[in-house]
Amino acid sequence: MPRLVRDRLTWVMYVQLALWVYFLYGFGPVAPILRDELHISRALAGLHGAAFAVGGVLGGLVLPSLTRRLGRARLIWIGLACISTAAVGMYAAHHLALTLTFATLASIGSALEVNAINAGLTDHHGTAAPAAISEANAAAAAVGLVAPLVVGATFAAGWGWRSGLAVVVLPVLATAWYARSKGVRPPEPAGFGAPAAPHRRLPAAFWLALTSLFATGSIEICLTLWGSDVLREHAHVSAGVATAAVSALMAGMVLGRLLGGRLLLRFRPSRMLLAALAVSVAGFAVFWLTQTPWPAMAGLCLCGIGMGLHYPLGIGLALAHSDGQPDLAAARASFAVGISFGLAPFALGALADQVGAHRAFLLVPAFAVLSAAAILRLDRTTLPRTTLPRTAPTPAA
Repeated sequence: MPRLVRDRLTWVMYVQLALWVYFLYGFGPVAPILRDELHISRALAGLHGAAFAVGGVLGGLVLPSLTRRLGRARLIWIGLACISTAAVGMYAAHHLALTLTFATLASIGSALEVNAINAGLTDHHGTAAPAAISEANAAAAAVGLVAPLVVGATFAAGWGWRSGLAVVVLPVLATAWYARSKGVRPPEPAGFGAPAAPHRRLPAAFWLALTSLFATGSIEICLTLWGSDVLREHAHVSAGVATAAVSALMAGMVLGRLLGGRLLLRFRPSRMLLAALAVSVAGFAVFWLTQTPWPAMAGLCLCGIGMGLHYPLGIGLALAHSDGQPDLAAARASFAVGISFGLAPFALGALADQVGAHRAFLLVPAFAVLSAAAILRLDRTTLPRTTLPRTAPTPAA
């Protein structure tokens, strides 16, 4: 059984990933507040998901060449600089065009940072990498649990949601100082600094994992951006409470990822992902069916337990089936996640303008079915075939 060794580099990368998740989950729940503030429709508010998608795709396009030229360490800090700039820039963003611009900048930074971290953890931990990626995302989800509470508190206190978002700059600076003073750097990829070499074609199993990533990314962004809106419309809670209630989703994600980090040292990632999808759908059913606040929040928490494993398992499967090309696989994975972040919330927002947010949320279990179908196909493609011995037919009784 593989053993996960958490050294100084591991903990620094955990923190670096958590800083992006703070921005993501701090910004996500303010979509309904922005809709009211800017006097826009749900579909236009959903364009912030499209901005995250554009940033993810742009970051993924330049990631392979930048990784080769600059290395993973520089890319991580460039990404965090983009996220910090976006967080501070939101103070001046009182127009849809500006909020979309800064959301795109943050997403570009995340594509550079997150994929460099995933590839670095994969190289650094080898066979224990899926557990390390799950733990990294558990730590990130723990910070994401705090983010909506901070943003909701600053909004309720009259300081505005932007104050709660901008505080991310302080831990970014503190982590940069620590990493520099201790000489902490991730492992660089093979061929770092060398001329570009042609990439091998990624295998079919990778594209199946990518399909699952797209579907589970759609689930996550829909619940993050519009979960509070459903609570307001269907469970009849106030805007401030609904924004903070998204923390129930994050609490479940923390628990799921902590448990998943241990279970992944024992069970196959593909089977774990199928189980996680089942838990997510069960939690979503409770959230979607109830009309009272506490059961709805409990359903969100249960959904988060399963959802917490979606991304770490999906990206782990994609990197594991990359034919030894983790940085290229990470770049392509950012396309899938970016497209899901753009397409899913916009489609859900447009549908919600027609039928209401509650009915439109039935897109979520549809995405779960798509992910499960891809993983089942991945299992059939990659598991070794066994040949049963031929025996004489058993006579009928």
